[in-house]
Amino acid sequence: MIIVGLGNPTEKYKNTYHNMGFMTIDTLAKNLNKRIIKKECDAQTSVFDKNGQKIILAKPLTFMNNSGFAVKQLMNKYNQTESDLIIIYDDIDIPRFSVRTRFSGSAGTHNGMKSIVTSINSTQFARIRIGIGLNDFDLVDYVLSNIPKEDKDNFDTTFEKVAKLLEEYINSNDFDKLMRESNIIK
Repeated sequence: MIIVGLGNPTEKYKNTYHNMGFMTIDTLAKNLNKRIIKKECDAQTSVFDKNGQKIILAKPLTFMNNSGFAVKQLMNKYNQTESDLIIIYDDIDIPRFSVRTRFSGSAGTHNGMKSIVTSINSTQFARIRIGIGLNDFDLVDYVLSNIPKEDKDNFDTTFEKVAKLLEEYINSNDFDKLMRESNIIK
């Protein structure tokens, strides 16, 4: 199982809306007492076994628009298929702090997802979308802007809830349960 959080590397982007995936992966790794420090396949990873299954937590180092390169390399290295993949990312089209999980679908307007779909030539993989809303901002300026202090606690709560659900999923491998429980988070 490969769980990938999308974001942009470097300190400049650390606390931006576009790094929702990175922040969620960091929360999950912390809860699992893992460190995402290994550099491989154009990503930072933590690789471990849980209940007889290899788990790969990853943060691509390719910048958002080229996330697919890292995902494809990881899938090849660890002999994983689309059904073994979960991508976590920000979504402007759903309300702030909301979470939507589904097994397949288009990339929408998200360039990181477009890169993944193109690189692995499939839309048949799980995704967890964290709502950031758009408001009346320019899209690029908004997703690359820092999360305001007044919203950070709410997003941290969202990351924690998603991380807990992913922990349960790692233990149960029940994607339907993950979908049911994460789609009601608001």
